[in-house]
Amino acid sequence: QVQLVESGGGLAQPGGSLSLSCVGSGDTLCISQMGWYHQAPGKERDMVAVASRRGSRWYADSVQGRFNISRDNAKNTIYLQMNNLKPEDTGVYWCKTIGCDFWGQGTQVTVSL
Repeated sequence: QVQLVESGGGLAQPGGSLSLSCVGSGDTLCISQMGWYHQAPGKERDMVAVASRRGSRWYADSVQGRFNISRDNAKNTIYLQMNNLKPEDTGVYWCKTIGCDFWGQGTQVTVSL
């Protein structure tokens, strides 16, 4: 059984910062690669960033240079440091295993003046 527990999120002003975290547990192979998805209101979920246990990283063009994904392998935890936030970053952020179909509960991020 795989469990993903997210924390963080909240309200930030445009240009501000927020941090998210996601703790994975269960199948070691399944949680070896984890990432973040973003779902804006009324839109589909889009992949934002991915981190693997071996150290590879991937970012969507929309967040490149603004968001940073990191991973603590000992804690099976990934983080998303969101900087220079924009109103379009508003929405629910979902932690997900890559290659296995397990999702966190989602956490709300609102970027508003």
